[in-house]
Amino acid sequence: MSALIERKSGERRSIPVEAVTATQLPAARKRLGAPHKRWLEECGFTAAPGSHVLLADAAGKLVRVLAGVDADDALGALAALPCALPPGSYHLAAEGVALDAQHAALGWALGAYQFTRYRKARRVPATLAVPGADLAALAPLVEATALVRDLVNTPTEDMGPEQLAHAVQKLGKAHKAKVRDWVGDELLKHNFPTIHAVGRASHREPRLIELNWGRSGDPRLTIVGKGVCFDTGGLNLKGGDGMRWMKKDMGGAAHAIALAGLVMEARLPVRLTLLVPAVENAVSGNAMRPGEVITTRAGLTVEVDNTDAEGRLILCDALTYASEQKPDLIVDFATLTGAARVALGPDLPALFANRDELAAAVLAAGKRTADPLWQLPLWRPYRKMLDSYLADMANSGSSRHAGAITAALYLERFVPDTQAWMHLDTYAWNDGDRPGRPRGGEAMGLRAMFAFLQSRYPR
Repeated sequence: MSALIERKSGERRSIPVEAVTATQLPAARKRLGAPHKRWLEECGFTAAPGSHVLLADAAGKLVRVLAGVDADDALGALAALPCALPPGSYHLAAEGVALDAQHAALGWALGAYQFTRYRKARRVPATLAVPGADLAALAPLVEATALVRDLVNTPTEDMGPEQLAHAVQKLGKAHKAKVRDWVGDELLKHNFPTIHAVGRASHREPRLIELNWGRSGDPRLTIVGKGVCFDTGGLNLKGGDGMRWMKKDMGGAAHAIALAGLVMEARLPVRLTLLVPAVENAVSGNAMRPGEVITTRAGLTVEVDNTDAEGRLILCDALTYASEQKPDLIVDFATLTGAARVALGPDLPALFANRDELAAAVLAAGKRTADPLWQLPLWRPYRKMLDSYLADMANSGSSRHAGAITAALYLERFVPDTQAWMHLDTYAWNDGDRPGRPRGGEAMGLRAMFAFLQSRYPR
């Protein structure tokens, strides 16, 4: 958030950044002197989105920046600049394209992010003042996004189930919330058998982490996050390419933790419960085997068709426990299926909801916050794909059709029809560097869901 500043009156050294499109470039040129016009020609500047050009005075001092933008993408318009411009103070010029101040400022702040746990920051980001931007409202969103990115970027050796518990405990301490967890064989004692089955093969004990906050008279909101800290695939072992980035399989937990923090920071009038089932899906002599049948917390028996469909197994116990408390709403986040990425690509989380009005409200919030999602159906005829010949259901099916939908349908079996519920199948990752979206862990659907919750539970 330090990349955004308030511009002080009378400040002498702040360099204007003028946002321009290709169609508005001629008007911008008219405001320039002859040397600067010649410089634009020499640089071949066309105001292509993501490009910029530095303009200096006769003494060689930087006096202005022209930034090529897509007028329809305020969030990404300036996001490439914080780590591309010379360090210093800048402000968004009044001339040029009129960008949405809040989105432009947020994009700048997100573009200034650097993951520095294992190496020093490559450079000091430039700072920007954006007239009209509400920095107090932006700060929690920027911090929550950075938290998701940091948690997902951290390798499993430093971000296992215990470390996820520490992250929740830190959050609880900051907001005076109560935190507890069930670890190892305590999961069996307290009837969380599928969480235990998935995580028992690792030397790092599985656990279910719970945070509670708020007043008893307020509506209960339960947020659940899939915390598979590394997913080898189990005995259905992943190939090398598939396993390479499986440190990010706790991305759902990272989103849930960050969203819980936003809810508490905003002091929304809810009784919040955060649930993070945290495991490492490993291979050893006691690893869960294909063909095993597990009796879940809900009493439903599940045949393990594929040990690499483990996320839904740990979530089903957590969703059952959440439903027992009869909350007003359950929201879960999970990096659940590759099928969702095949259907929607890396940028769009798949949204499932058992209430159409909930889905519509979240999708609308996504548009407002430039944090898009796409709804996929809970097409119940596909439940047959999860049939088992000896148990109530299987955790996956032989068909590769509709993999994201069948995974969501599996989860839905553990949520009563009377219980409002939404499921976000998110990628939580950027495959490459883009303005405001550096390669690595990413928050996807976080701003949309928080905006929805602010509307549903107004202060």
